[in-house]
Amino acid sequence: MNRIADTLARYGLTLQIFKTALAAALSWFVATNLLEAEYPFFAALAAILTVQVTVADSVDKATQRIIGIVGGVMLSMLMGHWFKVGAISIFFVILLGMGISKALRMNPQVVSQVAISSFLVLAFGQAEEGYALARILETVLGSGIAVLINGLIVPQNAIPDVERSIITFSRLSATTLKSLLVLLDNHGTNRKTGRSEVDALIKQREETHQTLGLAEQSLKYNLFLAHKRTRLSRLAVSISKLEHIVVQIRGIRRGLADLQLNEVFQPEYQNILQLKRAMEATADCVAAFGETMVDPSDTNLLLLNKKIQRARVEQALCLQDIKRISSLETLRDVGSILTDLNRIIAETERQNPEKETKLAP
Repeated sequence: MNRIADTLARYGLTLQIFKTALAAALSWFVATNLLEAEYPFFAALAAILTVQVTVADSVDKATQRIIGIVGGVMLSMLMGHWFKVGAISIFFVILLGMGISKALRMNPQVVSQVAISSFLVLAFGQAEEGYALARILETVLGSGIAVLINGLIVPQNAIPDVERSIITFSRLSATTLKSLLVLLDNHGTNRKTGRSEVDALIKQREETHQTLGLAEQSLKYNLFLAHKRTRLSRLAVSISKLEHIVVQIRGIRRGLADLQLNEVFQPEYQNILQLKRAMEATADCVAAFGETMVDPSDTNLLLLNKKIQRARVEQALCLQDIKRISSLETLRDVGSILTDLNRIIAETERQNPEKETKLAP
């Protein structure tokens, strides 16, 4: 089934296009037989404009269109008492319709819909009794059918996109933390700052947050995917933890940049290699954390636990060396880096309360 869908998509025949065509045809059929409308253009048009990527977007579009058609009909009926159809009446009905909608701070979609519906009803409503009411009913019918079709036929499930985004986010976070190791060896005028790597990580954080927002939209008003909401809420918690980890990585970058300017750091802090081990072990925890949140299997949970234990041991060894530092400035910067590393470890713990007992050493 997926292969057929992929093949059709290459030729432009996507699932959303199919649902749009079906909604328009079904709206026309139902409006013709139920409302006995000879040409139910508004029903088919409402269906075409209402079908969106997610059910929530479809509901939003349907609401906007219904508000627009009702507002346009009311305005055109009011203007029809004083003006006949002509250039002047069309000018004023569109001017007032869009102006009032804009003043009420309505959505731009509603503003345009008010203008279109008021113009059509003014142009054709005077020649046919009950035209205005029929157009409202057709719009409601077409919008409703579009929402139902969008929710019933293969509703979008964006959770896999969130899972892939979490994996990418966690791996890039680990890679970025490891890339900062070079700052411990780089001194002088051509020193690296790690800013570009951290900026790339921040960009990935924003993309992951957007993916989460789209997933939340895809489940809104979607009864068939309601059981996925618990899963999505847990993934949202893991994304929040990764965002906190980014904050700590930014702090580590700033601390390492300050140490590069500290002339007594390298002579005084003899075990820089141990600090590198602690950073690498912590980075491994972040990568394993992302994998575990997407697939909380026993194997991944135990692997994450081992990496956390190793990272804590490496960080503890750094604390033993810190006692030999006499410079307050060096002590402050190294201490802040170790504090941030510890906070990163804390974010990766207790990630799955249901299986937390399996993480015990």
